[in-house]
Amino acid sequence: MAYTFQSRRNALALSLSLLLASTAVLHAETAFDRPAAYSGSVRFSGPEGAPIHAGSRVTIEGRGFGPGQKVTLTRGETRLSGDGLVADDEGAFRVTIELPAEAALGLHPVVVRTDAPDSAGVEELKVSPEIPLSGEEQFDITRVRLVPGLYQSAYSEAAGALFVAAATRESSRLLKLDPETLDLLAEVDPAEAEGGAFRLFGVAVDDAHGNVWVTNTVNGSAAVYAQSDLSLVRQLPEDSVPKPRDVVVDATRNRAYLSSPSSSTITVFDTETLEPVEAIEIPSALRRQEFRAMSLALDEAGGQLYAVSLGTPEVARVDLATGEPTIFALPGTARASGVDFDPQTGRIFVASQGSDDVIALDGESGEVLYDTAVGAGTLNVAFDPVTGHLYASNRASDTVTVLDAASGEIVANLDGLSYPNHVEVGPDGVVWSVNKSRGPGDAEGDHVTRIAPRD
Repeated sequence: MAYTFQSRRNALALSLSLLLASTAVLHAETAFDRPAAYSGSVRFSGPEGAPIHAGSRVTIEGRGFGPGQKVTLTRGETRLSGDGLVADDEGAFRVTIELPAEAALGLHPVVVRTDAPDSAGVEELKVSPEIPLSGEEQFDITRVRLVPGLYQSAYSEAAGALFVAAATRESSRLLKLDPETLDLLAEVDPAEAEGGAFRLFGVAVDDAHGNVWVTNTVNGSAAVYAQSDLSLVRQLPEDSVPKPRDVVVDATRNRAYLSSPSSSTITVFDTETLEPVEAIEIPSALRRQEFRAMSLALDEAGGQLYAVSLGTPEVARVDLATGEPTIFALPGTARASGVDFDPQTGRIFVASQGSDDVIALDGESGEVLYDTAVGAGTLNVAFDPVTGHLYASNRASDTVTVLDAASGEIVANLDGLSYPNHVEVGPDGVVWSVNKSRGPGDAEGDHVTRIAPRD
């Protein structure tokens, strides 16, 4: 009995030893080994940098990974990276895949997982709509090439002129054009006029005082010029506006409103004294989120200011009599960037560069009336009350899409040349579009385009 017991004890000890050894092996292979923060970045692009469409080739480039680190990319249960994707000696990789023809439009979350050390992150692959060009025969189109870096334009009925703001890293210009012929009437270099390095982005006209307002993005300010000869009326103090983008002028209330995509504050100036007055704060309706005003649109007669948030899927309507905002949700949108409205119906129109669409909201209930995919990188939208059309500039797909504002149906899809950046509505259904250059030697860059509907 003693022998038998001893044998069993030895056998038990051996089993326990083997179990501990196997547990140690399992522990060494566990998914909870060597955790690390995800520090890489992944970029997705279509052929030759074009937008990504269903059925197209997609180039996936990674940076910031460990040399020799294994990387796995998955979308849902589908592995995109294949086997053996390893970062090179500089922590980078490049791989090309074929996107399925049935790939849905929108932002697709791609999980990026690394081994040794283990980490994971999520990157977004955006599949954009591919809308063919159409409807050009409905318009008379005139184009003129201007200076590099065109951003926005503003039409003045009183001055009978179109004002255009432009900026690059090296220079900046404010231009005054004939709105019909697009001939250059006057121009000013802010660096020469103001003695500093200023970059112009937003532009608006103040016909009540004969001025033009521009935003200076680099030094956080704004400037006012005379419409007649573009002489400087006043350069506002540096850092008086946090990274301004849009400016709209309310002649009825003698106010200029300036947006900032880095802030929930809309800065306000008195257009008579050119001094700041009480700002407008727009809170987000989403918990722990910040409303960051990108674009502005003004209903001067109705006393309403519209602002769309870049950081949250929201648009605000501000009652200018009380300063109180009403916040509407923008379901399904991403990186909203442009806004306009129809004063007759109260509809609100929003363009979103992250979701490549234009949506229409009921101005009272906030109900989404339609959501139309128009092109890649939809940056701005403008409503024309004469024709009842919406014009959307699609920066990444090089198009300007014309929609029926009532139904959301596409009426035309026009060639916007390189990087169409902004659309401005004038009288009699005329619209002006400005576009930027892709770089030196781009023959289609830096144009102003006049789009007039044919009778």
